[in-house]
Amino acid sequence: MIDIHHHLLFGLDDGSTDIETSVAMVKMAAEDGITHIVCTPHANHRYHFDPAVNRQLLEELRQHVNGQVTLGLGCDFHLSFDNIEDCLENRTKYTLNQKDYLLVEFADLVIPPSMTETFYEMKVAGLHPIITHPERNQTIQRHPRRMIDWLRGGCLVQVTASSLTGRFGRTAQAMAFDYLDKNWVHFIASDAHNLTSRPPVISEAYKVIANKYGKETAERLCVSNPRAAFEGAPFPSQPEMTGLYDDREPRPKGLLSRLFSFAK
Repeated sequence: MIDIHHHLLFGLDDGSTDIETSVAMVKMAAEDGITHIVCTPHANHRYHFDPAVNRQLLEELRQHVNGQVTLGLGCDFHLSFDNIEDCLENRTKYTLNQKDYLLVEFADLVIPPSMTETFYEMKVAGLHPIITHPERNQTIQRHPRRMIDWLRGGCLVQVTASSLTGRFGRTAQAMAFDYLDKNWVHFIASDAHNLTSRPPVISEAYKVIANKYGKETAERLCVSNPRAAFEGAPFPSQPEMTGLYDDREPRPKGLLSRLFSFAK
């Protein structure tokens, strides 16, 4: 399994506090069957994002884990005005392994109406926005149909593994399964922060998905799709999403449809 959302770098945010914790998290992840991890520290008003510091910590961690897993570098990108402007000017500063896929995180309480336009600008710039854990976001929980425009526009979706097992409550769990029912999920990730309350575990969600939707779906969401994001490869073809259009509404055709397709 490949984990594209993991707060593994120590001392940067609310994730790992020291290198000993990071090494223990890698060991736990490897024992869970995770083979690749993208280290994704927060970039928001609370935590300063410095690529040079992140690379230094990544190299230090690599020296301590002896290749137990393959480590990469990305960002948990907060959708603030300053971040968005910087990202559009410095396209690979925040992306997974400095390729084309970008984890994007909404604020809990307010999502501005301009967000659809922001995602359009990101797509035009060659980025693939991955909306992180929408099932846990309070605004989306209250207004679930806001997801439709973003999915129509080509955004991808990452659900937290432990949402499926109920760690984040019944609402998040129900929304996660609703997204799976509609093929709205493209990635399962741990969003690990520590060894206890937010551990680096994906296998439990993998089993849940395999039992309910089949092993092929579990492999797609936990291995093949994350591998494409990790490597910056063209996104694989996906099952058709449902619930984005009613019977009276035509599906998009032509240039905009091709522009907002998942493939690069």
